[in-house]
Amino acid sequence: MGDHSRREQLGQILRFALVGGVNTATFFGIYLLLHPWMPYFAAYTLAFVLSMIGSFFMNTYFTYRTRPTWKKFLLFPLTNVTNYVIQSAGLYALVSWAGMDTRIAPLVAAVVAIPFTFLLSRRILIPGTGAAASGAAGEPARDRSSSTV
Repeated sequence: MGDHSRREQLGQILRFALVGGVNTATFFGIYLLLHPWMPYFAAYTLAFVLSMIGSFFMNTYFTYRTRPTWKKFLLFPLTNVTNYVIQSAGLYALVSWAGMDTRIAPLVAAVVAIPFTFLLSRRILIPGTGAAASGAAGEPARDRSSSTV
């Protein structure tokens, strides 16, 4: 991996962290607004879906600097299924087994899922960045990122 590739990947990680912070704050704010009006898991799920839509656009435009397409938009939630499962299991365990407050547990569960989310979203939003992409190693990320539907 060349210096440019390393710098670009480091930039993506830093931008992802910034977007993640904004997205987590958005998710948590929505969750806290919904929490008094519905069961905690329903509020969690709705907040997760709404923040995932925002995450898609922030990550395409800012983190990975690629164009959003319908194909990416439709695939992005599939990559977040793993994230949802990790966060949901963590939420359930923290509330049911550890007795954590239902207002705080989603935030803790979200932190645990961060590395998985980065790898999965990068793989979907920049095609050819997964392990199977060894043949495209010399191709700049920007060139791959302009796919269309």
